[in-house]
Amino acid sequence: MKNKFRTRRITVVLSLLLALASWILFNPNSFETTPILAESGAEEDVDENSPTALAVLNQLEVKGRAPKTGYSREEFYSTWPTVDGCNLRQRIIKRELGDSAVLGDDNCSVISGEYDEPYTGSHLIFSQKSELSSKVQIDHVVALSDAWQKGAQYQTKEERYAFATDPLNLLAVDASANQTKSDGDAATWLPPNKAFRCQYVARQVSVKYKYHLWVTEAEYEAIAGILSTCPEKPAVGVSL
Repeated sequence: MKNKFRTRRITVVLSLLLALASWILFNPNSFETTPILAESGAEEDVDENSPTALAVLNQLEVKGRAPKTGYSREEFYSTWPTVDGCNLRQRIIKRELGDSAVLGDDNCSVISGEYDEPYTGSHLIFSQKSELSSKVQIDHVVALSDAWQKGAQYQTKEERYAFATDPLNLLAVDASANQTKSDGDAATWLPPNKAFRCQYVARQVSVKYKYHLWVTEAEYEAIAGILSTCPEKPAVGVSL
């Protein structure tokens, strides 16, 4: 079984190298860094020295899922923490809505604004806080349950808390898309907005590398397949 997987992995890597060579040949001026998500707070971590997401992917351990036994959200955190006086959920929403975000009297709660939602690609406009509450959820790009089954259950509570509340792993997204994703990894769910998929898996591998999580064989191949279409895509917030 190990020899079979090793052969499949070598084949995937060779295919990616061929794709990269073709990209360089036909797009010699295309290697420029791109933010993972406009107004995402991660732009400062993407520079000309950032490794590619593909390079980071190949640093991740590949093995099967551990049992889900013992998993609960409370193993990571119980509620959104307060950061510099404001709830983290509100901070993430404000980050994504950028200059359009209108804050309430507490100077923390976002009550209206608009942005290009990444998972669906739709431009969403909110005129009141109740719309934001019902239509936007904060997604863990690497789901908590997925992390639990791929290394987090063996970590300390403090390490899991850092993972669950790291802005690198948080996006404000369409509620229905987030519910459809559930705790899926890249092998079982990708954003319907195909234009965002390279950015999405680049962020996933960045988070998994940062927090020492592994990927399954199916997940590795799914991510490698996406990155073969954008081999220059940089990782975010990590260095090799």
